[in-house]
Amino acid sequence: MTNNVINIAIDGPAGSGKSTVAKILANKMNLIYLDTGAMYRAIAYFFIKHGIQPNENEKINKKIDDINMEIKYLDHTQFVYINGVDVTGKIRTNEISMAASTISKNLVVRKKLVTIQREIAAKFNCVLDGRDIGSYVLPHANIKIYLTASPEIRAHRRNKELMESGASDNFETILKEIIIRDHQDMTREFAPLVRAEDAMLIDTSNLSIEEVVTKIEKLCAKL
Repeated sequence: MTNNVINIAIDGPAGSGKSTVAKILANKMNLIYLDTGAMYRAIAYFFIKHGIQPNENEKINKKIDDINMEIKYLDHTQFVYINGVDVTGKIRTNEISMAASTISKNLVVRKKLVTIQREIAAKFNCVLDGRDIGSYVLPHANIKIYLTASPEIRAHRRNKELMESGASDNFETILKEIIIRDHQDMTREFAPLVRAEDAMLIDTSNLSIEEVVTKIEKLCAKL
């Protein structure tokens, strides 16, 4: 890496634990945590709010330049602003999750967000999580991790998370959505979800968050 900047890339499918692991790791190592998924969610939220569906690429491409995205941090927590408005608390619904997966296939959207991600990573020591960080966004990251778990385990985790926030039990629907999202992410034409050749594979199905973090910390100790 240039300028002695440390970048750690954590990729994997929805519900594999990458965001939770990345946040803990960033806190332990005193690095910035960049939640790239939140950026795609924010874009999806913006277009849905303006009556544009995530698969209406022509409309999206015409309006994309109207979006100014800023990433801000307060007490190590990331906030996403669209045109000066904090949308962080509005982008964690299932609807936005599915919309983000669809809109992430749009080449114009990806290029816009990848540019922002690379600019941040070039300036700061940070942990980034997503689906194409190690394979496309930061191919020269110091450490690359690919987290995975069975669809059923991931659906259970997501369902539990939503139930704890007040939602009803919706396991079967979430499982179907995860399978659909996996297919979308892995088969999109541009920068699909894939394990980088030099990424360490960690199956989190039977591991605690602490055990996953410890495995990655051992790798990072070599930096």
